[in-house]
Amino acid sequence: MTKHSLLLAGVFLLSACVTINVYFPEAAAERAADRFIQDVLGEETAARTEQPGASAGWLSLIGISSAHAQTANIDIDTPQIQAIRNRMAQRQREHLADWFAAGAIGLDSRGLVAIRDRSAVSLADRRNLERVVAEENSDRNAVYREIAIANGQPEWESEIRETFARRWVANARSGWYYQDEAGNWVQK
Repeated sequence: MTKHSLLLAGVFLLSACVTINVYFPEAAAERAADRFIQDVLGEETAARTEQPGASAGWLSLIGISSAHAQTANIDIDTPQIQAIRNRMAQRQREHLADWFAAGAIGLDSRGLVAIRDRSAVSLADRRNLERVVAEENSDRNAVYREIAIANGQPEWESEIRETFARRWVANARSGWYYQDEAGNWVQK
């Protein structure tokens, strides 16, 4: 084989390897998370920041298009995910919205709800607060897992959780609390 043939074979093998890799479509996941969260919160929120799609970068140099990365879609419309979303939206309307506004609860760095200040809720409601927060966190954990499974990529669960954690904070109402990277409570 000539050097030219070896180089051509190498480029071909590299492109074959790259095209079979399954990447996590971050921009699509952010759009899906925003849509899901806005459905749960019940109205449009202030954070509609679109993240740019994946860059073609070095892939375009060897003739591999990144068009698929820019048009990727994350499925959040399975019956299981819709059932979880409905429970979360109802819980948001009935309890969580008031507790977020009062500062009793906040968003933690793992995409879950944390009790921040029990004294912001009446003594009679504190047991209910703990129960509702536990139910919410159970559904949040389930939805992150279900989204990964619905998209045929169960190994994406941690990336989906991380994406949702950021997007919950981005979509939070002014005055709600969230934890920063150091674990400190910050009011939005």
